[in-house]
Amino acid sequence: MPSPYASLQHTEALARRALLDLRSYDVALDLASDEETFGSVTTIRFASGAGETFLDVKPVRLHSVRLDGRDLDVDRLERGRLPLTLDAGEHELVVTATMPFRNDGEGLHRAVDPADDRHYVYGMCFMDAAPTVFACFDQPDLKAPYTLHVRAPQDWVVIGNAAGEQAEPGVWELEQSRPLSTYFVTLVAGPYHVLTDEHDGIPLGLSARASIAADLDKDADELFTLTRQSFDELHRLFGIRYPFGQYHQAFVPEFNAGAMENPGCVTFRDPLVFTSRVTRSARINRATTVAHEMAHQWFGNLVTPAWWDDLWLNESFAEYMGNRVTADVTQYADAWVDSSYARRQWGLVADQGPSTHPVAGNGAVDASAALQDFDGISYAKGSAILRQVNATLGDDVFFRGVVDHFERHRFGNATMHDLIASWERAGAGDLTAFTDNWLRTAGPDRIELDRAAGVVRRTPPAEHPADRPHRFRAAVASADGSWRDVDLSVDAPSTPLDVDGPVLLDPYLETWALTLPDAETLSALPSLLPGVTDPQLRAGVWSGVRSALHTASADPAVVLDLVAASLPVEDTEDTRRRTMAWVYGWVLPLQADPAAATARLHEAALSRLASSAPESEEQLAAFRAAIATASSPTALETWLSGRDLPDGVGLDVDVRWRVLVRLATLGAVTLAGLDEQLAAEPTAAARVEHARAHASLPSAEAKAWAWTAFSGELKLPNYELEAVGLGFWRGGQEELTGPYVERYFAELPGTVEVRSGWVLADAAEHFFPRTALSPDVLARAEALAADPDLDLSLRRRLADQADVLARKLAVLAAYPRS
Repeated sequence: MPSPYASLQHTEALARRALLDLRSYDVALDLASDEETFGSVTTIRFASGAGETFLDVKPVRLHSVRLDGRDLDVDRLERGRLPLTLDAGEHELVVTATMPFRNDGEGLHRAVDPADDRHYVYGMCFMDAAPTVFACFDQPDLKAPYTLHVRAPQDWVVIGNAAGEQAEPGVWELEQSRPLSTYFVTLVAGPYHVLTDEHDGIPLGLSARASIAADLDKDADELFTLTRQSFDELHRLFGIRYPFGQYHQAFVPEFNAGAMENPGCVTFRDPLVFTSRVTRSARINRATTVAHEMAHQWFGNLVTPAWWDDLWLNESFAEYMGNRVTADVTQYADAWVDSSYARRQWGLVADQGPSTHPVAGNGAVDASAALQDFDGISYAKGSAILRQVNATLGDDVFFRGVVDHFERHRFGNATMHDLIASWERAGAGDLTAFTDNWLRTAGPDRIELDRAAGVVRRTPPAEHPADRPHRFRAAVASADGSWRDVDLSVDAPSTPLDVDGPVLLDPYLETWALTLPDAETLSALPSLLPGVTDPQLRAGVWSGVRSALHTASADPAVVLDLVAASLPVEDTEDTRRRTMAWVYGWVLPLQADPAAATARLHEAALSRLASSAPESEEQLAAFRAAIATASSPTALETWLSGRDLPDGVGLDVDVRWRVLVRLATLGAVTLAGLDEQLAAEPTAAARVEHARAHASLPSAEAKAWAWTAFSGELKLPNYELEAVGLGFWRGGQEELTGPYVERYFAELPGTVEVRSGWVLADAAEHFFPRTALSPDVLARAEALAADPDLDLSLRRRLADQADVLARKLAVLAAYPRS
């Protein structure tokens, strides 16, 4: 079933770029007259050759289009495109439309804060969304300066890419911006709480919803400090000053991504303003995100990829620089260790999946397909490769080439070949082999110890042959529990390594490869890991063990032994990419008796909780694990009442709703009880968790309600939709969820009629029947994923979920549960 809108093909973008030369955009938006829609008047000035092209506009109503003073037929608008016939010369195009406020994190998103019923708006023009805000030629290599005029309710503040002022109550005039791609244009408007500062001549700002103003105030010093430190380091490394005037960081509700690098006005998901106690890992994640978006001001904003097949020029560099800057100049010197937990497996899993793609030249045929390539390959793998490049070339050559790239293409667009040429001019030598093997070839090499032969074997993916040299250290355990490092150069199919005892290949994550512990090492780890104090070595252990289970190279019972012996609370977060989330999603379901395994893990969590220092990161992580694995409603209800909480742990919103979600999963709380908890503290975070808990209830009514969110009958904001999908499929509830397995496959194609873009693909993933570990389900998923009539982004997510299921079934086949 096709999308109602056409997504720009690369071939179309090339033709339109050859025809057009943009001068400027002038955009007037009326946000004050209606809560469902807004007025949009766009004036585009441009030059062109003679020829046919089209304008991108996706309105509720298209009122008029005037080209050089001549009215065009608005009825010719089809699938978001209005045909244009142009003579050679200068042109002015004026488009008047009514546009939709959206609630899916794209376009001009309007959210209502449940804490106080105030309305907030922000713009997310990424990937096909800009035409729902203003008429445009929506592709990254058609840049132009923007001037915005905004009418808004009088109690709102308006912030955009360039500095602005309130000309009269409710009327805001923003200065002309630097040249921007359409996807960078943003607007943040509402009764936001705003803080300002200045550093090195750059005006700084922070903003968030009024209901979390006190939390922003509490975090402001840290956020401003991170911003100052990052600017200083980026200026030192690049020698090119930040070129976009003001630097405002807006924390906005219901944001799909972690953040978006809009020049002058970066937008972040507002859970990054912490309203409950968080761990150090959460603060590191926020710090690296701040630095990541700042690095984008050069990598992506100053110089933008010509097309999405080079999005690594944005994301791989921002990922590398964000981690590097955070580790080098902020209080979070352990940022690379945290990245080992948070990002490494994200990238490795993506690189082994059916939708793997090269880091560069990813083959993005259109913008919609390209959105799916904002994945662990473009971020984590690309960052790892750049770190290797930097280690090989050294800072001098590395940054001399980068600066040459910036200066040659300032405020313009560039390609991979442009950057490689800049590095070669800087003294890097011929990079052809590097480009071919590391950037243009997908998949990771598999590196493992053949103990009997006394060699390390390097095997590239059969479908993606390459000749990649690897330099890394192996860690070898001694009988006394100590470890020594051995330097390895693996540049052939086999490399001698004759050692006794447990061996970890590349535990410090110095190359990009699938490095697997052998059986002897795996069996020794439960006794060895508790004594490992090197944080990076511990992170490397967990990365290797996760890869071993993912490839059916480890018995899940042995992995459970390791988890129980050394609960990975050093990775203090348990979000979807982290170690504990992997334990819940992979290790427990693959055990012979998942309930008994969960009980064993609960005892391990309680033990670690008892031995952890009060108010420590590890204590909070262990308590979260104890909640997530509890089977006793009595214990959970006791914690919910505030009694018997560990000394140093408070009953804040986060802890309370973790307990409530677990009680709901166990069927030990009613919907009315959940409603009462939400009514007592109706924050945005609580509303999301209430939706998760409701979907987790083991009742036919709860599952039927949750399914209406998937079908689109129930309209939910994006965060709540995700929470419902993740709460729906709970282990042990298969009798209730079983009938929905076939419904998922039957109804998935039709979801293109109720959602689009980011949320369309995310819902396909979150509602996938992940607890149905059956070959029949796998066959059904693979068949639908192969259907050429299915939306391309749905095919991509479905194929990836089918691969996860296939890998779990492979583990069960290799290590039967009986």
